[in-house]
Amino acid sequence: MATLAIVGRPNVGKSTLFNRLAGKKLALVHDEPGVTRDRREADGRLGDLSFRLIDTAGFEDVGGDDLPARMQSQTGRAIEEADICLLVIDARAGVVPLDEIFADKLRRAEKPVLLLANKCEGRAGEAGILEAYALGHGDPVPISAEHGEGMGDLYGALLPLLEGDPLKAPTAADGEGAEWPGMGRHPDAREEDAGAEHAREEDGGEPDAAWADEPLRDWSARPLRLAVVGRPNVGKSTLVNALIGEERMLTGPEAGITRDSIGVPWSYEGKSVTLFDTAGMRRKARIDKSLEKLSVSDTLRAVRFAEVVVLLFDATQAFEKQDLVLADLIAREGRSLVIGLNKWDLVDDKPAAFRAMREKTDRLLPQVRGVSLVTLSGLYGDGLERLMPAVFGAFDVWQTRLPTARLNAWMAGAQERHPPPAVQGRRIRLRYVTQAKSRPPTFAAFSSRGDKVPESYTRYLINDLRDCFELPGTPIRFFMRKPKNPFAT
Repeated sequence: MATLAIVGRPNVGKSTLFNRLAGKKLALVHDEPGVTRDRREADGRLGDLSFRLIDTAGFEDVGGDDLPARMQSQTGRAIEEADICLLVIDARAGVVPLDEIFADKLRRAEKPVLLLANKCEGRAGEAGILEAYALGHGDPVPISAEHGEGMGDLYGALLPLLEGDPLKAPTAADGEGAEWPGMGRHPDAREEDAGAEHAREEDGGEPDAAWADEPLRDWSARPLRLAVVGRPNVGKSTLVNALIGEERMLTGPEAGITRDSIGVPWSYEGKSVTLFDTAGMRRKARIDKSLEKLSVSDTLRAVRFAEVVVLLFDATQAFEKQDLVLADLIAREGRSLVIGLNKWDLVDDKPAAFRAMREKTDRLLPQVRGVSLVTLSGLYGDGLERLMPAVFGAFDVWQTRLPTARLNAWMAGAQERHPPPAVQGRRIRLRYVTQAKSRPPTFAAFSSRGDKVPESYTRYLINDLRDCFELPGTPIRFFMRKPKNPFAT
């Protein structure tokens, strides 16, 4: 499959075009220049052509080792990987000197270049289209990525460049439909929507058919979705780079480098994993810019879409209020959790520090009691061999299913050890319990007075259930239900 890199100076509409061709909103789009920093990749489709897309940071003619220069390095790598470069200019602004510099660099790269004059809705871009001929990359293709105009012309320009490459997408005859991007749903969107629907499923509801429990998982067909989240500058991107073994994500001493959630395919011991690097999340009161709000929203979406979340703490200043807020958020979303104690190389008296961390975790995060703590250093690669076994272990616990017979035997013993309290002079009796679904483990106990059971007794049952069936670290949902009256009309 051919790879198309979308390149150009900042704020010409590269991410908008990326979303249009990908068929779903993956990249953040904002009026502020320079929103995209990391390379983002996705499968794209245009009519019956399919290809691999790379969205890149806006080109700026800079040098040195500061953040813009590191962003340019990422763009350079995308050009090296690409088979075709889509050079996007802003037709309304016309050709500017930065466009000319970039066009010359692409000429020296000796890659096929397709020149796209974006923002051509109406007649506002006619002058810019004429100026684009001076860039020396052939006839410009007028498009409007935001409104989906000119996609037929883009298809016609791409077709001869892709001849000989097996790029045919499924057609209507294949049962998938062949809509233009933006006018229909991308085939991959169904899987994303299934995950989002599962994450938003009402408490105690029935399992989503798309997430039905399976005895075995086909890791080649359905990779594990693993999101890395945390406060700004705790080392999330550094950890992702260390795991995959390459400088895929921008890193540096500046806080808040990552702005949107980037999914990276990876394989660990033959198991497929999609790693999501996310933007750091500050306290809500400190978020005042609309772009940061979009970044936080993208991180929340990654958490809801993930199956396992690695919550990264800075080991030198762990358990700040925002760390606890994020852990509670992950638990309320029902995601499986592993806590990574990053920058462990900076900690003195490591055994005593770990014991203190363990005690604080169990005391401050009772909703995920027993969660795995992994000490690591993303910068030096220490502790990575312990992280992924902890991740897969947490995933196995998260999708545990328990037989109803064992649950009812446990319930009888739990009530015998600690009977439910009497309410209004009447003793409550829980008749039976069953597991409604897994991911996370969700249980329902039935009693004619289930609505009278105090929350403290429900917490006792959750803790006892966690201990008896060895369910450490995973969120557990437990609901009291009243059986239906068969004689009710």
